[in-house]
Amino acid sequence: MLEEIAIEDLGVIRAARVPLAAGLTVITGETGAGKTMVLTGLGLLMGGKADPGTVRAGADRAVVEGRWDLTRHPAAARRVDDAGGTVDDDGTVVVLRTVAGGRSRAHLGGRGVPQGVLAEIADDLVTVHGQSDQLRLRTPAMQRAALDRFAGADHAAVLAEHRTAWAERAALQAEIDDLTSRAAERAREGELLRLGLAEVERIDPQPGEDVELGTLVARLGNAEQLRQAAQLAHDAVAGEDMDTEGSAVHAVERARRSLESVVGDDPGLQEPARRLAEAGYLLGDIASELSGYVADLQADPAALETAHARLAELGTLTRSYGSTVDEVLQWASDAGLRLLDLDDGGERVEGMRERVAELDEQVAKLAARVTEGRTEAAGRLAAAVTAELAGLAMSGARLEIEVSAAEPGPAGADQVTFLLVPHPGAPARPLGKGASGGELSRVMLAVEVALATASDDADTVLPTFVFDEVDAGVGGRAAVEVGRRLASLARSTQVVVVTHLAQVAAFADTHLVVTKSATGDDATVTGVRAVSDDERVRELARMLSGQDDSETARRHAVELLESSVVGR
Repeated sequence: MLEEIAIEDLGVIRAARVPLAAGLTVITGETGAGKTMVLTGLGLLMGGKADPGTVRAGADRAVVEGRWDLTRHPAAARRVDDAGGTVDDDGTVVVLRTVAGGRSRAHLGGRGVPQGVLAEIADDLVTVHGQSDQLRLRTPAMQRAALDRFAGADHAAVLAEHRTAWAERAALQAEIDDLTSRAAERAREGELLRLGLAEVERIDPQPGEDVELGTLVARLGNAEQLRQAAQLAHDAVAGEDMDTEGSAVHAVERARRSLESVVGDDPGLQEPARRLAEAGYLLGDIASELSGYVADLQADPAALETAHARLAELGTLTRSYGSTVDEVLQWASDAGLRLLDLDDGGERVEGMRERVAELDEQVAKLAARVTEGRTEAAGRLAAAVTAELAGLAMSGARLEIEVSAAEPGPAGADQVTFLLVPHPGAPARPLGKGASGGELSRVMLAVEVALATASDDADTVLPTFVFDEVDAGVGGRAAVEVGRRLASLARSTQVVVVTHLAQVAAFADTHLVVTKSATGDDATVTGVRAVSDDERVRELARMLSGQDDSETARRHAVELLESSVVGR
């Protein structure tokens, strides 16, 4: 429920606070006083598009603040929490919109949010009906949605199940179409993978083989240079034999012996002598290794040619499938998995086609149940709306609801058409072609009343209904009945009505008047105030005759108020 709206510098409104209570609240006032700005402010709170032109002349920005009671709307409260906003301990949340220049800002529960978040929350909290909504009521989609709402929770569950099955079937069919349309492309890809895998299998590369062969080629190709370098190093370390004078081994051995000859005189030389002995052993090992290397190193042209040939063979793979043999082996592993996936495509398509066939049968059965539910509900809704129309000064008028076959879709295989018979003997014509604005207003109100009273569930929470000029084109006795139906709807939920008819305003639980006045600088200022007792009588008299001091109009106003109480 919307508890209040505070408006600053919006249109002709400098500052106004609009208190909204449960039941039926009507907003009245002279033409041009700013009633529309109240609804414009509500539209901003609902995440509507901001128009910089609505900022009051001379003001920097317009501000609209509203307070929603979410105690009976847990889903909306969770959405506030998800957006980072705070719901107060009493279950209310403050919504704020500011419009300045070409920009607007939205705040929800103290946190800045995109205006789209406000629109998401408002979807569950409020339903607005105006001239544009009457136009929407002409469309088959809106008529079908209204019938589905009336059909109840069981029907809604079947419809949701149908939508889910339809979505799964559509997704599978799209995948099947994609696979079959790319069958030739997949076949070419599979053939290329098979050729590549066959070549890898024929050459049979081993992990790291290219690196090992590169080392071998470098060794065999430079055998003479390697032999000379190793021989030179060996001679420097050991000479022709280990005792060659001038060799590193001989020099270290002389140094060791020299220290050991005097170590008895100074024990401090014992450690250097020991380390020289170790160095001698190490040099001896190196000399032996170099000697063996020189002896084993032989030029082998045949082995070198074989290594070059193998490297060239591996090169055919690395040029096509990776820069190294290890990368080629990884490609082969991935290609094998991809080939399995490609080869499995036919079986997958067949499996998906079987599932699509199952879903076709399921969707058909669900669609039949949806049609059955709509057909049954159509008769009840048509009867309920027709009964309401009789009370709205459209005696003899009748609403017929036609459920006919249509192209299957997510919402079923039905087209729903609301047909209005305006008087006995007249042909039934679709609302979009034959109904006047006044008739549409009353049909729309009758539909909402029927929808609001359809559920037997006491826990059902209806949104706040806002009607803008729902009484357009209505007068006399029909206007009284419009007011009565709005009051009836307000027993189940909060209803806010902008009206110019005293017959409707007389049924209000709360009556708000939008007034305008001129200031000293010739600017027009609009305010909103609640009226009751004599002030309310004067406002109704003004609405009836244009003069709030007319005794005849005042008596009529009092009569309207008295009859509205009795009429409830």
